[in-house]
Amino acid sequence: MAQTDTCKIPLAFWRAIEGLGIRPAALLRQARLPATLHLGGQAFVTSAQYFALMQALSDLSGDPMLGIRMVQTVDTAVHPPSSLAAFYARDYRDGLARLARFKRLCTPEQLHIVEANGECTISAEWPFATGIEPAISVDITFATLVEMGRRATRQAIVPRRLDLARPVPVSAAYAEYFGCQVRTGAARNLLVLDVADLDRPFPGHNPDMLEMLTPALSAALGELEVQSSVAEQVKIILKRSLASGQPGLSDVARQLGMSERTLQRRITETGSTFRDLLSAARRDLGRHLLADPTTDIDEVACLLGYQDTTSFYRAFREWEGMPPNRWREMNAAGADTMKTGGFH
Repeated sequence: MAQTDTCKIPLAFWRAIEGLGIRPAALLRQARLPATLHLGGQAFVTSAQYFALMQALSDLSGDPMLGIRMVQTVDTAVHPPSSLAAFYARDYRDGLARLARFKRLCTPEQLHIVEANGECTISAEWPFATGIEPAISVDITFATLVEMGRRATRQAIVPRRLDLARPVPVSAAYAEYFGCQVRTGAARNLLVLDVADLDRPFPGHNPDMLEMLTPALSAALGELEVQSSVAEQVKIILKRSLASGQPGLSDVARQLGMSERTLQRRITETGSTFRDLLSAARRDLGRHLLADPTTDIDEVACLLGYQDTTSFYRAFREWEGMPPNRWREMNAAGADTMKTGGFH
């Protein structure tokens, strides 16, 4: 399913952090995000901005258990419909499947669930992320999956093990919450459950509620796919047209065979803007061009539609936090390390 890089930050999130003694304005300042993002209800951010928000939350609190505490203290009733449907599922397996399916309505995070040899291995992927997922974000995801199992089955669900990519060991309280072996310094983040636990029924199984929620959520997923495909088509056209100048909304609408007003509405429905898509297209194409060491940086700036190299440098710093020549050096080093077996 096509997706856009959009994460929804609900109003409940801002209320939750205020309950923890953290002011939204201070959090946004720490994350270098717009100071008014928390105003006006639900907010939309990119994966990179979401990671920055989570890291800032972790840094401000200084509490390594914060992610788990947030999951433990949240009332099931305030979960969005996409998560709430999982609690009405038939059993733990059904609940996990529904959570994985409808989670995409809130963030582009993808949950991969694999059953083999008596184990259920769950991993998460952020397809648009370029940086490392903050530890607190990993904690929230895995604690959410375990907490759902415990609350909905009314049983003490204990994972078989938890693999974490972070290098530092976790606290005794952290290991006590999951109740299993927690291995740090792992190749990737993995939550491993006992397949037998997936058959545990949910006493709160409510077919009537699922009959109401599931079609609505499925329709929302279908609409998201339509919107996302439009956004991806816009980016493709922009990448193709950038070298000949900066294309406008009317130019792209004409190539897609729709009116400018219709295209504007469809882009807005994704929680994005034409300017955001233009920036994303430039960023994606810029990375691709810079990956070729034979392409001069001045030429990259020109191919991305910038009138001068200075403007390109300024934009690239905003995207990656470093100048393009430094990014090229780091990524070349990373590629060399992978070729020599530095990463497993």
